[in-house]
Amino acid sequence: MKKLVASLVSLAFLAGFGAASAVAQDDHAAAPAGGEHAEGGTPHYPIQHPKQVDWSFAGPFGHYDRGQLQRGLKVYTEVCSACHSMKLVSFRTLEDLGYSEAQVKAFAANYEVQDGPNDDGEMFARKAVPSDYFPSPFPNVQAAAAANNGAAPPDFSLIAKARGVTRGFPQFVFDIFRQYQEGGPDYIYSLLTGYQEPPAGMEVPEGTHYNPYFVASASLAMAPPLSADQVTYDDGAPQTVDQYAKDVSAFLMWAAEPHLEERKRTGFMVMVFLVIFTGLIYLTKKSVYANKEH
Repeated sequence: MKKLVASLVSLAFLAGFGAASAVAQDDHAAAPAGGEHAEGGTPHYPIQHPKQVDWSFAGPFGHYDRGQLQRGLKVYTEVCSACHSMKLVSFRTLEDLGYSEAQVKAFAANYEVQDGPNDDGEMFARKAVPSDYFPSPFPNVQAAAAANNGAAPPDFSLIAKARGVTRGFPQFVFDIFRQYQEGGPDYIYSLLTGYQEPPAGMEVPEGTHYNPYFVASASLAMAPPLSADQVTYDDGAPQTVDQYAKDVSAFLMWAAEPHLEERKRTGFMVMVFLVIFTGLIYLTKKSVYANKEH
């Protein structure tokens, strides 16, 4: 038995060492000096790994900052909603951000949605109500693509869960224990704050913008969407690109996982129950076999 265990441990060590070596080689290829790829090599994106932000909702006891979520909603409404929809998020869920029912009704009334057909069989536009969902700024996908150089902007409902960049070995092992799930917000924040001039010798296609944090290429068609003092905050928070990016990233995380806090509370109670249950099982076993000969 000891030999079997020793063999398994050895195999696990060799597998881990091999994986670490492979990842190290990939990282070396992905980020050579100056951000350029080796001549003739396969490009690896993103060129730079996303920055890690200290989010309030991180960790097993994390929670959303309602003030930050309200600011993020303001950034989305005044900047992002011009191109990106959130068709899976209803207006009434905004009450979770601290808004009253009357405030949600007033906010929804700022939008128009298509309804119908009416008695004449025609579709018509009306003001949105809390049970409606955030409408798309375009009538259909084709119109969205035509207005954005042939590529329709992605829906933002689940973008914070869909855009997390995979972390390699050995980080993903530690992520299991620290419950790292902020890959999406980290990526969105890094992308929004990562626009810069391309390094010397690198040419980007015309009409695109260099961003080493973009997961699909070295540049993307979307121009930098944020600028200082673009959105006015009512709570005195800094009106900077960095703050805007953090706030809207946190808001998009909430949109993708609005029940995160409840899930974490439930998970904590389950873990406490399992610890107590394990202790009771151990004490029961010890009591039952106390007078048994071994």
